[in-house]
Amino acid sequence: MSVAIVAGAVANKPGNGGAAWTRLSWALGLRRLGFDVVFVEEIEPGSMSTTAATWFSDVMGWAGMLPEAGLVVRGSGAAIGLSREELLDRAHEAELLVNLSGHLRDTLVLAGPRRRVFVDLDPGYTQTWRAQGLDAGLEGHDEYLTVGERIGCADCPIPTGEIRWRPTRQPVVLEDWPVIRGDRERLTTVASWRGPLGTVAVEERPRGGKAHEFRRFAALPEMVSQRCEIALELDPADEADRQALSARGWDLSTPEVVAGTPSAFRAYVQASGAELSVAQSVYVAGRTGWFSDRTVRYLASGKPALVQDTGFEDRYRTGVGLLPFTTLEEAADAAAELASDYELHARAARVIAEEHFDSDRVLGELLESAEVAP
Repeated sequence: MSVAIVAGAVANKPGNGGAAWTRLSWALGLRRLGFDVVFVEEIEPGSMSTTAATWFSDVMGWAGMLPEAGLVVRGSGAAIGLSREELLDRAHEAELLVNLSGHLRDTLVLAGPRRRVFVDLDPGYTQTWRAQGLDAGLEGHDEYLTVGERIGCADCPIPTGEIRWRPTRQPVVLEDWPVIRGDRERLTTVASWRGPLGTVAVEERPRGGKAHEFRRFAALPEMVSQRCEIALELDPADEADRQALSARGWDLSTPEVVAGTPSAFRAYVQASGAELSVAQSVYVAGRTGWFSDRTVRYLASGKPALVQDTGFEDRYRTGVGLLPFTTLEEAADAAAELASDYELHARAARVIAEEHFDSDRVLGELLESAEVAP
């Protein structure tokens, strides 16, 4: 059995069930295809804590990734699970490394696998950081994939430099996300108000997280028949925004409370009727074609998605099951369309997941391009 290594950030996001799924899906999908999968995470010395170590161990244990998982403190060799020496051994056995967001920087581990694939989960940020001369972890890879499917298109203003970015999609293991009937009157999402990545310039204007986009759609609950709910991570400094959203009719909860583990996150999604979400302004202004892995899980669960368009509309069949919007009025119209024939949209949602995001399909294309077999 061939060895594949997946590298990504889990321990530094304790209590974030959705972020855990983002990384786990690549590992679980490769395991489903027959690989012996090793999960590795590097963490900065200042970020290692009992909370981080416990979260990593709990998530890896829940996903069945133990004992083939290791959390290594960058620059020190200290580890939880697999030691750095054991990870080096696995790396030299590996046919494939999938390095999510360039998270793995250890040059010796990075040099081991026969094929090394960088997967960009933050299109617009990654490319701009590189254009600014910042280290985005891009060196030392054989292929460069991005979930921004329009990166490199003539009308996408995101700089690409000398790298040829190949589009890919967020994978979902469909058997982990079965169709579950939820409350069709609940339009929900899980989100961070600002996010950890700050801002970058898109066409000379600073762009960043979701705060600005959410403000544009603050009036939506007053215009639709369904309940609008966000499990929203907000800083105490943003209390004015919390109050403004609540005043317009948004039901707000805390992600760590309602979706703080992978199983709780899945339950929250599957109890919903549909997703309603905006995108980070970088993805919108940059016309990157980014498509959320969270949205993929709603679709797989038979939940229609009403989501802000980032340019993906020319990549997928939309209008039934997947309802993109760019303005407040379009979002309200999409919610009305959903209410008019919910069952039609729910059935179509699962079909979209099967056609475009099934991990067998997405990762099969990755393996074919990388010339790797289980």
